Amino acid sequence: MNDWTSANIPDQTGRTVVVTGANSGLGAETAKALVAAGAHVILACRNTTKADAVASKLGPNATVAELDLADLTSVRSFASSFTGADVLINNAGLMAVPLRRTADGFEMQIGTNHLGHFALTALLLPKITDRVVTVSSGVHQIGKIQLDDLNWEQRRYRRWQAYGDSKLANLMFGLELAKRLKDAGSSKQSFIAHPGYAATELQGRSENITDVVMKLGNKLPIAQSAADGALPQLYAATMSGLESGTYFGPTKFFGLHGAPGRNKYKKVADDESFRARLWAESERLTGEKFDVAAG
Repeated sequence: MNDWTSANIPDQTGRTVVVTGANSGLGAETAKALVAAGAHVILACRNTTKADAVASKLGPNATVAELDLADLTSVRSFASSFTGADVLINNAGLMAVPLRRTADGFEMQIGTNHLGHFALTALLLPKITDRVVTVSSGVHQIGKIQLDDLNWEQRRYRRWQAYGDSKLANLMFGLELAKRLKDAGSSKQSFIAHPGYAATELQGRSENITDVVMKLGNKLPIAQSAADGALPQLYAATMSGLESGTYFGPTKFFGLHGAPGRNKYKKVADDESFRARLWAESERLTGEKFDVAAG
């Protein structure tokens, strides 16, 4: 894997992949690489105008569907018209934004990054034939999830902590999904990936001095392109013989860039009891009973 690139993606002809947030950045690059490998890609996006522009460049194997992960009504509408796919890539996300609420009253980052994807996966899993890839971040290391206050209603809001919490939730969800699929005797798999430091539009949404720092960082050698940042999730989405529940990311410079490979993660994510409680709280908040065995 030391030199694995998108050129190494196996032939994807006949396969369908859903990529959330595929209108820019990692999602757009993921869609581009998958279409080039022969897959049909559904760009599931809130901003369909931008998604249409991406799809028009990719050709007939790219289609656009409206999906706003910050609105469970939109998630359910997307799911109701969904006919099936081989792979779901939970890619969309927000990073370090000011305190805002989703349509359902969730803190925007946990609501979009985790709860929206949790509900989406619960609804789509019965029609996913192969695997789910959930995108986390190295910033999950600062995560300190408080199950009694996921939505930052009792604490003073800290945008980076909230982001770290949401990315830790992504990681724990992917691990727990892998465990539950295995326990249910399902052949379906769950993987987690992170892009390292990739220069994308994700930076620049904090509306404070952090935006300046992050944009400068995008120009430094520690940063890699969005296309390179997409490699871990592409690897997880397309390669055979992988162990379900594996966390993939860049393998050089402390996981910031380089070819994809197995990465280490914060060990609290291995706490099965905590993961189960996060799962239950996610079901309660979203109103979606997630029966893996039914899928």
